[in-house]
Amino acid sequence: MNVVRVDREQTAKGDEKYTVVERNTGAAWPRDRGFQVVGKPLPRVEGDLKVTGKAQYAYDVRLPGQLYARVLRSPHPHARIVRIDTTRAEAVTGVRAIVSRNNAADILWFKDTELFSSVVRYIGEEVAAVAADSEEIADDALRLIEVEYEPLPFVMEASAALRPGAPKIHQDGNIAGEVQEQERGDVAAGFAQADVVIEREYVTQAALHNCLEPHGCTAAWEPDRLTIWDSTQSIFDVRQEVARRLGLPEHRVRVVKQFMGGGFGSKQIAWKHTALAALLSKQSGRPVQLMLDREAENLAAGNRNPTRQKVRAGAKRDGTLTAIEVEAIQSVGAYMVGGEAANVVGPYRTLYRCPNVRTKQTPVYINAGPTVAFRAPGYVEGAFGLESAMDELAQTLGIDPLALRLKNYADRDQDEDQPYTAPDGLRRCYEAVDEAFGWQKQARQARAKAGARRATGAKVRGVGFAGHDWIGGAGHPPGYAWVKLNADGSVDIVAGTHDIGTGSRIGLTQIAAEELSIPVEQVGLHLGDTAYGPYAPVSSGSATQATIGPAIQAAALDAKAQLFKAAGPMLEVDPDDLELHHGQVRVKGQPSRGLSIATVMEKIDPHMIQGQGSRGPNPDGKTIHTFGAQAAEVEVDTETGEVTVLRIVAAHDCGRIINPMMVESQVIGAVTQGLGFALTEERIVDERRGVVLNANLEEYKVPTVLDIPHVTTVPLDMPDPEANPTGAKGIGESPLIPTAPAIVNAVCDALGVRIRETPLTRSRVLRALAERDSAQGGA
Repeated sequence: MNVVRVDREQTAKGDEKYTVVERNTGAAWPRDRGFQVVGKPLPRVEGDLKVTGKAQYAYDVRLPGQLYARVLRSPHPHARIVRIDTTRAEAVTGVRAIVSRNNAADILWFKDTELFSSVVRYIGEEVAAVAADSEEIADDALRLIEVEYEPLPFVMEASAALRPGAPKIHQDGNIAGEVQEQERGDVAAGFAQADVVIEREYVTQAALHNCLEPHGCTAAWEPDRLTIWDSTQSIFDVRQEVARRLGLPEHRVRVVKQFMGGGFGSKQIAWKHTALAALLSKQSGRPVQLMLDREAENLAAGNRNPTRQKVRAGAKRDGTLTAIEVEAIQSVGAYMVGGEAANVVGPYRTLYRCPNVRTKQTPVYINAGPTVAFRAPGYVEGAFGLESAMDELAQTLGIDPLALRLKNYADRDQDEDQPYTAPDGLRRCYEAVDEAFGWQKQARQARAKAGARRATGAKVRGVGFAGHDWIGGAGHPPGYAWVKLNADGSVDIVAGTHDIGTGSRIGLTQIAAEELSIPVEQVGLHLGDTAYGPYAPVSSGSATQATIGPAIQAAALDAKAQLFKAAGPMLEVDPDDLELHHGQVRVKGQPSRGLSIATVMEKIDPHMIQGQGSRGPNPDGKTIHTFGAQAAEVEVDTETGEVTVLRIVAAHDCGRIINPMMVESQVIGAVTQGLGFALTEERIVDERRGVVLNANLEEYKVPTVLDIPHVTTVPLDMPDPEANPTGAKGIGESPLIPTAPAIVNAVCDALGVRIRETPLTRSRVLRALAERDSAQGGA
């Protein structure tokens, strides 16, 4: 074991911290290894529980004497709290506990602010919470809490927040932390060498996660310990944060999370509602459940940061990039939760080979709900700007967009000046999409049709292309797992990680079953409980499979070695001469001479074999990235502005494919979310009042089954044994990154006019058409 200082790759500034790096105890699976279980499209092991309603989510927890909590939230975007009077609420029959600034003022939360702040900074911020016998009683009591506010000036947009004289949201100003500036090469010289330079501005919106299962938890504070059933992506982080904030030793806090209806990054931190439920439970002496309703979820549980990106790109006439420059402003809402801003400029620095690159990003406070990680945070927004700019550059140069991308292909990490573990990953994605979509042929046909239909005012079609790289998916230490061989030959796997709905359970089960040569039905997987599982990091960055998978493989190898040591005397051979084959411990080269695993275990009963495994280090001197590409074909109604996506072809590198069914599921889910980001999903705010107008699922438009196009997922099984012993990388986030730019590029191809702001609502499409026609002298 080593303790080393590392960069946390998903931050904009390379936030450094110490971490534990175990030695790698698992042998890497060769690229050409034949598999029995890995690579098979097996259904989720927990599928029966989910479809029958037996899977226990946070909302399903019911404990004797359980109370229900509701939160009073600020009606002002910015105000000072002068007085809170809970007297009338406390008198309501059935009210058991109330917490507010009056009795919980000294608990710190986001950075230097308090759990109940004396100044509220957005509509929806927590002011007080009530626990009662029912949710209805709690709601009634909230209305009786008297709060006197002193309204303060507010600002709802990042650029406005940077202007001189803008309302000050925090004492140290409206810039949230450090402005990040990086440069390599000589950008000025690069632009001087360019034959063509484009300058554009791209704008992305605040998007809301809208997880199927809202945030929430149940907390039970017994005299000497606190148990929390939380809907979270990080049971150990929630345990640590709650224990620290409430002054408890960690061993007296247990966090449980068995199933979760989506998180998309929004549940990777401990939110205030978890501490509120714990405090209410302590005060009442009874378990308390606090689940957010949809409005609270969309006001106070995170969102994707809106951005404004000013981009310059220069190239030679043959398409060779000479310089890229971007200045990005991003809102982080009222608080910098998690301590860092999403890396919006990341794609600009690595996706294309370019010697001269300058990036700058400024995180800005506004009086709105805080931003938090949202499925490929930063890269979704940054890729939209960069891939739109590349499309415009290709158009200006008269070069096919795919050809321009291949012309500037980056086969090494330019930031770190070192090779990728999969240097041809992106190229193979480009090639796969080109072939499956028929890019060149389809592009010509679509353009011909678009031109003809544009002339008649009918619906027009277009095609668009986009690629991406992604810093997530690599996995990392530390991460641990135990594998236990039982007396009957079955196996229990214990890990402290989580299945957040991505299909981790079946993938991790397949890895153990493969290494032990047994069916997945003989493997029990136990996750999501800090009391019983070894440490695992937050399930984010598409890292679970690539972090815990190798740990499970190593634990299985450890268990297998112990099994051979026990079986050797029984078979009168050296343990090194044994192998596993379909549940049999047999002598190498003598298939008929062996014992079943169950027989070996029965002979040594009551002993249980326990294998331990850990996640080893990532390789020195190489960068692990995941890559992908997508092409889209769209149809646009020029009379109504409606955009219909007809089809999307997606090819993504996730290393070795452990379960193709789960990979396809993740790709289609991410593309669906990208479709919403491109066309319909947008948090709409009344900037005069600071009110979110669509904090619901009626007016916030997520795609429905009727909106989803045909998605062709091209499987790319590209084992990456340098990444980790299993050769697998994460796929949860990356397929979302290129969807919006591919769709938007297709729309612009169809219309012959560029739209540089997402989402492409009907009004924006019609406005762009009007501006195009005006520029052309009238429709």
